[in-house]
Amino acid sequence: MKVFLSEIAQNKLLKLNDFLLENWSLKVRNDFIKKLSSKIQQISNQPESCPQSNKFKGLFKCVVTKQTILYYRVNVDKKEIEIISIFDSRQNPDQLEKELR
Repeated sequence: MKVFLSEIAQNKLLKLNDFLLENWSLKVRNDFIKKLSSKIQQISNQPESCPQSNKFKGLFKCVVTKQTILYYRVNVDKKEIEIISIFDSRQNPDQLEKELR
């Protein structure tokens, strides 16, 4: 299935990329990108391999790292997956609810 990022997810990924480069290192950023790419490949091949969110109906929750979670939805008819948000699990969960409305 085709996977794409929502505008929110794109913006959050850019900010996360900058954060990792500024506060950690290129290696840490590259390791994260490898993990993210692997998870995107996984959900592309097996869209329902991650659990459905208990809180957000119709969304799946994919843990990339202990700190980073992808929320995505599957459109079987269009054969595509939209990554709605890339969420830092250390944030206030109410922030996620605002993003997903």
